[in-house]
Amino acid sequence: MLRWFQALMPKEERFFGLFNAHAHTLVDGAEALRGVLQGGAGVADGCRQVMDFENQADGLARDVLLLTRRSFITPFDRGDIKELIGSLDDAIDQMQKTAKAILLFEVRSFEPQMAQMGDIIVAAAKLTVDAVALLGAVRQQAGRLNGITEEIIRLEDNADGLHDLGIKALYTMHRAGNAMEYIVGIEIYDHLEKVMDRFEDVANRISGIVIEQA
Repeated sequence: MLRWFQALMPKEERFFGLFNAHAHTLVDGAEALRGVLQGGAGVADGCRQVMDFENQADGLARDVLLLTRRSFITPFDRGDIKELIGSLDDAIDQMQKTAKAILLFEVRSFEPQMAQMGDIIVAAAKLTVDAVALLGAVRQQAGRLNGITEEIIRLEDNADGLHDLGIKALYTMHRAGNAMEYIVGIEIYDHLEKVMDRFEDVANRISGIVIEQA
């Protein structure tokens, strides 16, 4: 009965615009982070770009939470809305933490697996944009949404494999050499892996919304 009643009531459509805008900041942040992982003279500027996009995303997340409090009828459960925007924001927050670590340790060159993880992060961000864009018609697009979220989870598995290969390569390279470079390298790999973990969280949250709205 409640679902039938909600279907008849006008819903606050601004949520979807805010979700989409936030998802696009993930792509912007991911592409800036990928540029950082290419190394070179632009690392510091790229890190600052990641932080700028994270600030933009924070503002959009606040707008969503404020709209949730002010809206009588929401597109789906208020708890789901809060968890969705929270998981989206966590993804770009982790990109910012990665950029901060790179600046802190003054890293200017990166291992091949780090750059490959950057590519995967961009791919996950673009898939997230695709998924978020379908939430306005979640019941009609359930099949496509499930396919996209499964692809994000597959990318997260690939990133885990690159993480492990990268750690092994670091150990081989530094086991008789510079211990500090090994420690810093592990730190960067850990941050990159957590970025993909956050994208997996987004995928799982979207899957949960699909199940509840079906």
